[in-house]
Amino acid sequence: MTKNISKIKNPNNLDVKAISEAQNSLDSILSKFQTSLSGLTQENAKSRIEQYGKNEVAREKVPSILVQLLMAFNNPFIFVLLVLAIVSFVTDYWLPLQKGEETDLTGIIIILTMVSLSGLLRFWQEFRSNKAAEALKSMIRTTATVLRRAHKDMTPERIEIPLSEIVPGDIVYLSAGDMIPADVRLIESRDLFVSQAVLTGESIPVEKYDTLGAVTQKTSNVGATDIDKDNLLDVNNICYMGTNVVSGTATAIVIATGGDTHFGTLAKSIVGSRAETSFDRGVNSVSWLLIRFMMIMVPIVFVLNGFSKGDWGDAALFALAVAVGLTPEMLPMIVSANLAKGAVGMAKRKVVVKRLNSIQNFGAMDILCTDKTGTLTQDKIILEHHLDINGNVDPTVLELAWLNSYYQSGMKNLMDKAIIRFTEEKTNMKKVGVGLYKKIDELPFDFVRRRLSVVVQNGGDNHLMICKGAVEEMLSIASYVYENGEYLPLDDKRKQALIAIAHEYNREGFRVLAVGVKDIPASETKAQYGVKDETALAIRGFLTFLDPPKESAFDAISALNEHGVGVKVLTGDNEIITIKVCREVGLEPGIPLLGTEIEKMDDAELKVEIEQRTIFAKLTPLQKSRIIKLLQENGHTVGFLGDGINDAPALRDADVGISVDTATDIAKESADIILLEKSLMVLEEGVICGRETFGNIMKYLNMTASSNFGNIFSVLVASAFLPFLPMLAIHLLIQNLLYDISQLSLPWDKMDDEFLQKPRKWDALNIRRFMIWIGPTSSIFDITTYVLMWFVFSANSIEAQSLFHSGWFIEGLLSQTLVVHMLRTQKIPFVQSTAAFPVVVMTLFVMAVGIYIPFSPLGSLIGLQPLPWLYFPWLLVTLFSYCCVAQLMKRIYIKRFGQWF
Repeated sequence: MTKNISKIKNPNNLDVKAISEAQNSLDSILSKFQTSLSGLTQENAKSRIEQYGKNEVAREKVPSILVQLLMAFNNPFIFVLLVLAIVSFVTDYWLPLQKGEETDLTGIIIILTMVSLSGLLRFWQEFRSNKAAEALKSMIRTTATVLRRAHKDMTPERIEIPLSEIVPGDIVYLSAGDMIPADVRLIESRDLFVSQAVLTGESIPVEKYDTLGAVTQKTSNVGATDIDKDNLLDVNNICYMGTNVVSGTATAIVIATGGDTHFGTLAKSIVGSRAETSFDRGVNSVSWLLIRFMMIMVPIVFVLNGFSKGDWGDAALFALAVAVGLTPEMLPMIVSANLAKGAVGMAKRKVVVKRLNSIQNFGAMDILCTDKTGTLTQDKIILEHHLDINGNVDPTVLELAWLNSYYQSGMKNLMDKAIIRFTEEKTNMKKVGVGLYKKIDELPFDFVRRRLSVVVQNGGDNHLMICKGAVEEMLSIASYVYENGEYLPLDDKRKQALIAIAHEYNREGFRVLAVGVKDIPASETKAQYGVKDETALAIRGFLTFLDPPKESAFDAISALNEHGVGVKVLTGDNEIITIKVCREVGLEPGIPLLGTEIEKMDDAELKVEIEQRTIFAKLTPLQKSRIIKLLQENGHTVGFLGDGINDAPALRDADVGISVDTATDIAKESADIILLEKSLMVLEEGVICGRETFGNIMKYLNMTASSNFGNIFSVLVASAFLPFLPMLAIHLLIQNLLYDISQLSLPWDKMDDEFLQKPRKWDALNIRRFMIWIGPTSSIFDITTYVLMWFVFSANSIEAQSLFHSGWFIEGLLSQTLVVHMLRTQKIPFVQSTAAFPVVVMTLFVMAVGIYIPFSPLGSLIGLQPLPWLYFPWLLVTLFSYCCVAQLMKRIYIKRFGQWF
């Protein structure tokens, strides 16, 4: 069927090669791509990778080293330093040079050194972070099944290859759970339903066909030549890269890969632009909080010093230095270091972190929603019973179940595998059955029907439809039961008896499927059957499966509860067996909320109900996603643990999506975090790691905010009374640099056990409060140092300002560095809680350097001088007093506001 492709409109002028193939005949497509239904040879595929490139779309790639280096300096706070350097160059070098006076480049060199150190430290840490993240991502492989030949004359074989190795002309096989690996034209399809939510946002799957007649259910009256920008994705014989198969099977030919696909074209237009996450908003809110303080304080300092000292140039320079002192220029690096350390720590626990920011969300999580099958329970389901309708063992039911599972061509689920494994281990059914039966057709499983049918032929002309599925759904399409060799009507009494048997096994912890058949006489047989043919079945019996809980489930749920994380079970399974499993893993089930009940509720009603329920059963994928979104609207940080196709929407919508390495492709792609081992105890470790990471970030924020605010408050007081600047701009900059260096070890610090006991979230209000309450505490002792230097050491004139500067420089730096130990814990530092060894070493090193600077050649260059030894006993008294007052303020603050960080 060849039609004029010029009539197909392409929205936004996207260069999508798939559209040009929508109307071409299969023969013309095979000819164009120089391939056949036997697939490509390996040599041919290799040459096509060289021709077309790898099947990869534009994505957030790690920049080159040079770009990373330049980006490390792309920081508004570094720009403030550079402005300061330019002002210093003009006032200390260029103007004196014009007047023939002595020039001084010392200030400029020190400022640029600080800029360089700040940028290089950030670059090195983020470079390591990117390397760690890329190494972890490379552990996850997504594959596709293709038809390939080793050589031209050899028999083609189905093989799995990485998605990146798919090339145009490849013949691919698709089944439920697969991600569409490229833009493909369908060759054959069977009840193929594809979710295009990743491209359209439409959650309802669309049906795709291997012919180009009516398009989809939504646009069934639209012909191919009428396709416009509103239904480009409704072309029914094209599947697009990045979408996923919900149900059905198909064979297709690849017609576009990588950047030539529809997904790839869209990716090119959006790469580099990421939606702002709650984590980003938290960091930004704190940064802007500090910047607002800077915008208030800097003009005040400038005006006070300008009027009181009369030198507006020095006042401007000092005001800029104050701006630098208030800015958290190390914040990006501290955040990156903490997240990278958290990711590497979780990797040691066999957890792959795909998105670094999800680590903090892991720690903030206060509700974990989890699927049941394969997450709370083991992934190996065991077939326990094959029974007739009266509950007696029946080999015929096993035979029918095996035929159904063996001949279905879709993704075999755990129950199909259990049936095949049991039958092949216990009977010779495979040897006998394969020869006796011939497959005619199948109706694949989907999450709406919740059943699977195959049609077989046994020697004669009659066909036999064998259907297995959930009990309720099977009974809804059955009209008969098979008992004692005859078919009897399925009346209400027999139906209730069947339901009672199923419920009895459910209560014992078994999952139950019903098996039904339909004899189709020769006069009614056909080549293809549809869902409408699944009627008037006869129930033959039941299959029971044991899906025991994971050994680690009970301990993991107990540990999560102890750490303030509530657990809710969201499952498509029935409520009876879910209650049984929940009790075995230590969850009090309460009254389950069913999908049918949820469907009748509006959001306001459901918001109330979800807070009171633990089990949500018989859910569709959309209902799982809806519950998660409403929990988020209720103020919760929600995690979701799932591994199936039907979990993908929930994994995307959760604050942190958690999957396992054995999950379906789409589940792994949707997840933020992937567990590489089956033990659920790693969840508790992940929560603790997330809280440690977040806690160390908050330490930096609170310490920097309060310490910097305290310093600037001290500057305001001094500026109002001193005849000279309380500290030169260069002193403030060096002090700030040394303090920042002392903070670099914080990612290796430990958190108090009390902090790890409950979820933690960004709280800009508490940081502002912390700033205003704790900051001025250090100012008290800055002021006592002013008094000390003014009256005891007679540093009370412009000629003696160097001595004054030296005394405050050391006291200010040491008290600021002590903040690291005083504020890192709500306990008594050094007694009840001691910092990690790297923190202790780094702070001692910075304090030693600070004391040494006035005695060093650098000190004389920047206007400092050695202090008399009598100063140091006074310094010890000041620092000890500061520790006592800071601890007292800490107690008052916690008592008043009920929290520390």
